[in-house]
Amino acid sequence: HVFKSSAGRACMHSERELLCCCSHADAEHFSFKPASSPTSGLWTTQRDGEVKLRIAEKGLGSKAPKTVHELFQETVKKYSNYYALASKKNGNWIKLTYQMYYNECWKAAKSFLKLGLERFHGVCILGFNAAEWIIADIAAIFAGGFAVGIYTTNSPEACHYVAENCSANVVIVENHKQLQKILEIQHKLPHLKAIVQYGEALKEKRPNLYFWSEFMELGRDVPDSQLQEIIDSQKPNQCCTLIYTSGTTGQPKGVMLSHDNLTWTAMAAGCSLLLTDAKAKQELVISYLPLSHVAAQMTDIWLPMIFGAQVFFAQPDALKGSLVETLREVRPTSFLGVPRVWEKMEERMKSIGAKSSALRRKVAAWAKEIGLQTNLDRMNGYYDIPMNFRIAKHLVYKKVQKAIGLDRCTRCYTGAAPISRETLEFFLSLDIPVLELYGMSESTGPHTVSSPHMFRLTSCGRSISGCQTRIHNADQYGIGEVCYLGRHIFMGYLNMEDKTKEAIDEEGWLHSGDLGKLDAHGFLYITGRIKELIITAGGENIPPVPIEDAVKAAVPIISNAMLVGDKAKFVAMLLTLKCNVNIDTGEPRDDLAPEAIEYCQRLGSKATKVSEIIRSKDKAVYAAIQNGISAVNERATSNAQKIQKWTLLEKDFSLFGGELGPTMKLKRPVVVEKYKDQIAQFYADLDGPGPAGNSLRQ
Repeated sequence: HVFKSSAGRACMHSERELLCCCSHADAEHFSFKPASSPTSGLWTTQRDGEVKLRIAEKGLGSKAPKTVHELFQETVKKYSNYYALASKKNGNWIKLTYQMYYNECWKAAKSFLKLGLERFHGVCILGFNAAEWIIADIAAIFAGGFAVGIYTTNSPEACHYVAENCSANVVIVENHKQLQKILEIQHKLPHLKAIVQYGEALKEKRPNLYFWSEFMELGRDVPDSQLQEIIDSQKPNQCCTLIYTSGTTGQPKGVMLSHDNLTWTAMAAGCSLLLTDAKAKQELVISYLPLSHVAAQMTDIWLPMIFGAQVFFAQPDALKGSLVETLREVRPTSFLGVPRVWEKMEERMKSIGAKSSALRRKVAAWAKEIGLQTNLDRMNGYYDIPMNFRIAKHLVYKKVQKAIGLDRCTRCYTGAAPISRETLEFFLSLDIPVLELYGMSESTGPHTVSSPHMFRLTSCGRSISGCQTRIHNADQYGIGEVCYLGRHIFMGYLNMEDKTKEAIDEEGWLHSGDLGKLDAHGFLYITGRIKELIITAGGENIPPVPIEDAVKAAVPIISNAMLVGDKAKFVAMLLTLKCNVNIDTGEPRDDLAPEAIEYCQRLGSKATKVSEIIRSKDKAVYAAIQNGISAVNERATSNAQKIQKWTLLEKDFSLFGGELGPTMKLKRPVVVEKYKDQIAQFYADLDGPGPAGNSLRQ
């Protein structure tokens, strides 16, 4: 998944917003009318297949379809001399204008043709975000191939699966480390013709291995007419991009996205997000989330192309700490952070705040109280700004926003995984509304969005213009499976007919696998995943995320919490502690994070390492965890939802350990397999509630 209230009074919206965004209620007249014969031509699993576009009768959904090349040509006409891409080389920002960017894509496309890229074959891109990544992506599409991102964390076997599945002719790698993965599997890739490296100089010479600058010259003698002929043959209803779902279960699926999926969705989402045209004021964004993920492609490639935004590439160690420096330097106008990014920022800010003087802490607490209340009032349609809010803005909010580089940011977003209410309220109290987006690869990224004038806390917003949401098989609380309809729905899974039929029903609705409900104003609330639900031996359905979030909020030393208990008599929980991380590898270390040490000290514990706490069953820490869990249990909606046992794991969850996916989403099946012994212990012990293997009573 990509992007992942009170039914109070309706918000007052700007005229443009009302024209642009339709709620689920007035979406009907934008509606796409499903074909009379079930899903006739709405999906395909063939690489060269074409689909019937879901063009509406009126509104945004009725706009004429266009190919990626047609969109880019329009962009160059409008913004030719505006800066498009900015890369930091030796301390300086090197920039390409939209005209230069287009020219580079054209040159690279001719080089792909010279290397023998065939129609509807893949160009795999394996590396951290860079101008070359995006140029290779668009050039692959121009040249009639598929743009296919591969996660940098993939093993050689996982890279092989994707490259073979898309019949890759060319693989682009960032550096020597990624090159080694491809060299290891090259003999098993019958379609592979060349490898290109862009991030660092080649350490070895091999046949059909090129450095980026060398590759860019290869197509010099390919006639423009040859490329133009391929571009002219492209249709908006043909596939141009494959997004491989990171697949928490089974092999990844190749999500086929058409030209129209990309060009129309970017236009419709940008309209709902109220992004500004560069001619009025250029949007500045930072590219750092994995470009193999649909969310990053939408925010870093397609939305900027529609609005003429400028994209700055972060450093490869962005998620290990350097992102804040890039934020301070670029001062983006729009920023998308996965929940883990916002949580890390919150932890850091709380840690700094705890060290400030008593007076400063008092002022900050006063300002946060006013900030939260004023923003909640705003959310519910009250626009009177109290005088003390203006004072707090001057004394606190502006300084905090500047310190984290968000002083120019009018839209902060979160998505791709669930975020807790506590984190949303923390930023709202500092006058930084973090707006939720929601969707999936199969909906070309966004399906619902929130905007500064139209949001509800813990809701992922309302359907983007020209799209519809339906709750399938709703229960008595209005909760059921979230289904989508619109031009953003994918073409199908490459070579997987059965999986495609499971996802798209006979009327053309996409079934998300998520559970949710709609309020009276069309705001969507996600309550969990169907496959994530824990069904106890007693037959009770338990959504784990709200319980996990409650434990993390109650016990601030906890980094990750995972509820278990499928087919068992009771539920139990695996817990990890906040610790430092090896900056180079991303591996969690044994030493506690500074805020965790401070927490221990407040409890009267001298622990500085995770292993110390576990080995000695640190009384103060264990009692604090049990107290927090008891408090959560008191609020449980039923006895079945009460956490009966818990255990502390020696290592935090991480990408390195395989428990987290590329967007930091918990891979539950991996955790269940990896810690099966600890889980089995919960149900082998006959002790009372409390830590496993310990007869601590509640």
